Amino acid sequence: MLKNNVKTNMESEIVEQTKIIPYILMKYINSQTGEINIELPDNITKIVLVASGSSYHCARFAVDLLEKFSKIESRAIYSSEFLLKNVIPHDDNTLYIFITQSGETSDTVKSAERVRELSNVSTLCITNNEDSAIWNICDYKVACRAGEEKGIAATKSFTSQMLCLLLISLKLIEKIHGSEAARVYKKSLFHLPAIVEKALAKRVEIKKLAKILTKEELIVITADGISYSLAKEAALKIKETSYKNISAAILGEFMHGHVAVFNNKGTLIYIAIDNISKRSVANLAKIKADYNPKLVIIGPIGEVKGFDFNIHVSCENEIQQMFANVVVLQQLALEIALKLKRNVDHPKGLHKVVVDKNI
Repeated sequence: MLKNNVKTNMESEIVEQTKIIPYILMKYINSQTGEINIELPDNITKIVLVASGSSYHCARFAVDLLEKFSKIESRAIYSSEFLLKNVIPHDDNTLYIFITQSGETSDTVKSAERVRELSNVSTLCITNNEDSAIWNICDYKVACRAGEEKGIAATKSFTSQMLCLLLISLKLIEKIHGSEAARVYKKSLFHLPAIVEKALAKRVEIKKLAKILTKEELIVITADGISYSLAKEAALKIKETSYKNISAAILGEFMHGHVAVFNNKGTLIYIAIDNISKRSVANLAKIKADYNPKLVIIGPIGEVKGFDFNIHVSCENEIQQMFANVVVLQQLALEIALKLKRNVDHPKGLHKVVVDKNI
């Protein structure tokens, strides 16, 4: 029986994030010195992140984060695509980061095995399973400490992976520039549980938006920069729980032909974490003028005009805003699925972990 009248594992695990986040911070940030207790190799010059599904979206999130904070060249690759590459990046002092909730995702494990054959790179895994294949393969290890996730759709494991990648990014700042450089961001992390609570409190607004979206045949989620990873994750969450045909796109790229889909009636969702650029404001205005879709903004609206719906959690910085938006989008996926009477914990044809070690 789930507590507080929660009827699904997915909802329970969304709510549980308020407890998991401070637990992770307690485990990885030294209460005496404030230093981050994550071991990393020295002299990293390039980072390659390899993952699948929601874990890949975390990897995309981390690329922008790592390059912003540490100024280290970074890229994300789907595990299945990585296995097809004839030449893999193997410059000296490259760090490979493999992300898998189960630690047993076949393509990700096989990718790690392939990299292990290289002599001049280091490997690090982020996983929720310390007794797993990926854990045993990698040189450096970070447990995301989300606890058992029973729902098919990744929720608490997604935010825990995001937080671990954020801590790794801040750790690199400490190694390169000293602990003081990361102090402000680290301090703001301890406010994340309150931010998640504020996002959970948006449930009434989210239900209203979900009611609108259940009736739509066409939904496109757009974003720019680091928020694109959230657009992809939100689209995946809605697809796997509601079975709706929904897509994600970088807003600027969407203008190059893809926007023609709005010759059909639909809804455009834009995810923002800080001030929306003038170019994006102009693009959203043009789409509204040319096609008149419903326009939804998740996050601060900035200078956008003519929107039909906005859900915003006020935050101190863009990192907090990312976590707030994630929780809003998770709830949105949940509510759409519930209104469509889907089984969110056991979507048809999906399983929590698919592993085939013989392929």
